[in-house]
Amino acid sequence: MAVSVSQVATWKQRQGASPLVVLTAWDVMSGQIADQAGADIVLVGDSLAMVALGYDTTLPLTLEDMLICAKASRRGVQRALLVVDLPFLSYQPSLEETIRSAGRILKESAAQAVKIEGGHAAVVERVQALVQWGIPVMGHVGLTPQSVNQFGGFRKQGKTEAEADRILAEAQDLEQAGAFSLVLEHIPADLARKISNTLTIPTIGIGAGPHCTGQVLVTADVLGLSPWQPPFAKAYANLRQQAIDAAQQFCDEVRSGQYPG
Repeated sequence: MAVSVSQVATWKQRQGASPLVVLTAWDVMSGQIADQAGADIVLVGDSLAMVALGYDTTLPLTLEDMLICAKASRRGVQRALLVVDLPFLSYQPSLEETIRSAGRILKESAAQAVKIEGGHAAVVERVQALVQWGIPVMGHVGLTPQSVNQFGGFRKQGKTEAEADRILAEAQDLEQAGAFSLVLEHIPADLARKISNTLTIPTIGIGAGPHCTGQVLVTADVLGLSPWQPPFAKAYANLRQQAIDAAQQFCDEVRSGQYPG
């Protein structure tokens, strides 16, 4: 049975529900892997700018890039809820641009929801407008990678009392605006617990400790495909080295005449 937005939105009210599991995708193969592994949500995150396209940050990713990857991922995802990030500058210019970008994602990729970063007043206004137009929105506070230049790097957020109060207020504003779930990235575990206990909608942690409603990791990090991982990630395999070894064996066999035999 396919996972729906309404199921996720009421996850915390479901008696005996297990933690939400979220993995990322960027093409049909990664979509198939995440979906068949049993993830509840597959996120086509703008992290694909770094994982799949080789950029240093998520900022260069365009809406057209995201649509290509979202459509490919959709072909691999049959059961999980498919959520797609709104990339940098696809929603900041205006409300009209936000609705147009999010609408294109749902219409062209058949995703069920979009994710938007930040919790300041302009973002909250955009979330509210999207929800009013029937576009489900997942929020994202804490470390928001599209603001990496403002933060001075991929640094943990919410470490001071003022920062923690701001992030909590942003989370509450996003829930009030109609977000059906909220990603908490790279914040102290105590703050994530406070936010999770305050909100009705589910929280999805990444580097935010064990007290969230669910957890998300980048699939390339889980599989050990990434050359570098954030401190909160965990590799469950080392497929990068296995792939290099297999390809090297092919090269050696071709050069020695062992393949094709």
